Amino acid sequence: MPPSAPPVHVDLLSDTLTKPTDAMRRAMAGAPVGDDVFGEDPTVRRLEERVAELLGHEDALFAPTGSMANQLCLRLHVGHGEELVADSLAHVLRAEMGAAAVLSGISSRSWVAEHGLLDAAQPLALMIPDGGTYQVNTRLVVVENTHNFGGGTVQPLDQIEALRAGTRDRGVAMHLDGARLWNAHVATGVPLDTYGRLFDTVSVCLSKGLGAPVGSVLAGSRDLMASARIWRKRFGGGMRQVGILAAAGLHALDHHLERLADDHARARRFAEAAAAAAPGSIDPQRVQTNIVVLDVARAGWAPAAFVEEAGRRGIRLYPVSATAVRLVWHLDVDDAGTDRAVTELVPLLADGPTS
Repeated sequence: MPPSAPPVHVDLLSDTLTKPTDAMRRAMAGAPVGDDVFGEDPTVRRLEERVAELLGHEDALFAPTGSMANQLCLRLHVGHGEELVADSLAHVLRAEMGAAAVLSGISSRSWVAEHGLLDAAQPLALMIPDGGTYQVNTRLVVVENTHNFGGGTVQPLDQIEALRAGTRDRGVAMHLDGARLWNAHVATGVPLDTYGRLFDTVSVCLSKGLGAPVGSVLAGSRDLMASARIWRKRFGGGMRQVGILAAAGLHALDHHLERLADDHARARRFAEAAAAAAPGSIDPQRVQTNIVVLDVARAGWAPAAFVEEAGRRGIRLYPVSATAVRLVWHLDVDDAGTDRAVTELVPLLADGPTS
């Protein structure tokens, strides 16, 4: 038999790994339910109405996954053979398995955004909304906030506003991949609806830092959400007595939103320790939320080797490039877990590989 994997003591692979708390499980068990395909699940409707209000939109729709929520929004805005533009590290381009092209016939182009940071001039220069019969017409710009592969980057509000002004003038829609918009809100204090109203559609995730077991919500106008409900069914996302899952999202919004600040503080504490031991591996000032992208190549490590050695020490990480690994703080990593990550990982950065 192959040797068993070493035990995981601190799991920093992703904030999707959170487990429902006992209180969340009780809320799920007691949720009123109905058939959501017929729009009859009262708990789902409560969740959709609440998220729509939080984001400053007319209506919302519960979806089983963040990728489906994004893909529904892309399908609403972009026709077959038309294009969306997004930065080259955007989740909709890098991590959704080419779904926009495969499912909806959508073309895409990208710009390079350092650390995922939005500069409105880049997409405004890239998009071609009036390409005529010779070029692909741009119908949508996608912005990710916070930016996952950029390192939890919070997008500057003034750049989003500048982008909105430029796209509105040229008839191009905007979608916010707000899987971690909760983190941006907690980190900056910018109201959720201030972000939300700048976009035609928004998607938010409940199963990352908020700790729900599954689910995302998309929001937009009432007409767009009616169309999204049809496309959700076509994409195989129609759900029945799903209020037991929506209840987890409602509980998370009540109890797990403001505590995201704890994740941000722990990520920053780790980044400061790493930067002190291995200058150049991370700039702590860039750690705005719960994600640390650590340049281990500067310390002589290949990312895969660093991840393997961290695993031997009971710390689980994720390699994100040829030079870097990602660490993500969440509901199930406390101060003690953070201390252990510092104790085990920082010496690896300081000393480099032993062989």
